[in-house]
Amino acid sequence: MSTAFERLHQQLSQIVIGQDAVIKGLLIALLAEGHVILEGVPGTAKTLLVRLLANLMQAEFRRVQLTPDVLPADVLGTSIFDFNSRSFSLRKGPIFTQILLADEINRTPPKTQAALLEAMEERQVTLDGTTMPLSPLFWTIATQNPLEFEGTYPLPEAQLDRFLFKLVVTYPEAKAEKQMLQNVLGGFEHRDLKQMNLQPVITVDEVLQARQLMRQVRVEENLVDYLLALVSASRQQPELLLGASPRSAVGWLRAAQAQAWLTDRDFVTPDDVKSMALPLLQHRLILKPEAQLDGVSIDQVIQNLLTRIPVPR
Repeated sequence: MSTAFERLHQQLSQIVIGQDAVIKGLLIALLAEGHVILEGVPGTAKTLLVRLLANLMQAEFRRVQLTPDVLPADVLGTSIFDFNSRSFSLRKGPIFTQILLADEINRTPPKTQAALLEAMEERQVTLDGTTMPLSPLFWTIATQNPLEFEGTYPLPEAQLDRFLFKLVVTYPEAKAEKQMLQNVLGGFEHRDLKQMNLQPVITVDEVLQARQLMRQVRVEENLVDYLLALVSASRQQPELLLGASPRSAVGWLRAAQAQAWLTDRDFVTPDDVKSMALPLLQHRLILKPEAQLDGVSIDQVIQNLLTRIPVPR
């Protein structure tokens, strides 16, 4: 089964060039049932990457362009009165899908952001007192632009904590960008996925099956203690207002298992735990104002944690 994910990685990296780390992070999050924030400047193929992934999985895909005037009903759905039958019927919103792309999530107001909370955590939506389940696959990938701060609404801590990873999409290296231009000269058109003649690599049922297999990856007790020590230490860091939550500890464990499973191992190593720290913690930890004034960064705090806590042998 892990070979299917390897082929998925290869297909994606051949089209979205120079973003191997981001692609790997997305596949780990998919296995670990974790939602993802993709942060990057405009034009770095964030939307294309998600569309391709959904296409290669044969998954239902919906995109919501989040702007300041988007209301919760625009995402969740609403009840519409039918004058012919003189009754209300539910018009489901785009959240009723398998892969949801929430584009520019920090441009929509807090009330609409909060509409995603129940869906992301419990994979269900409550409308007019009726609770409706979402797809077992339901996976939210949100994009945000780090440059355009005007007209943005910071995501609340409760929502940030529901995202397993924040993956930073950077500019590709010169060699990768040259290959991208050569692909364009060869006829590549990113707006038309059909002309690529992409063959599905894995099905949604196979992804759900892989999630169950991934959970069988062995985690020794000393590694559980190591992970908990890192989480606990984050809550005691003098530079931080907010450390890692219990939810993040669960996500960290699943992500480490997914990393091991993707490399064809049936056990987790300390390196699996350490490699997940940055994407898992960088959007959850909050610096104190005085630490920010001193030029301390979240990445530095995370690196200090990994250096300070002894690695089990």
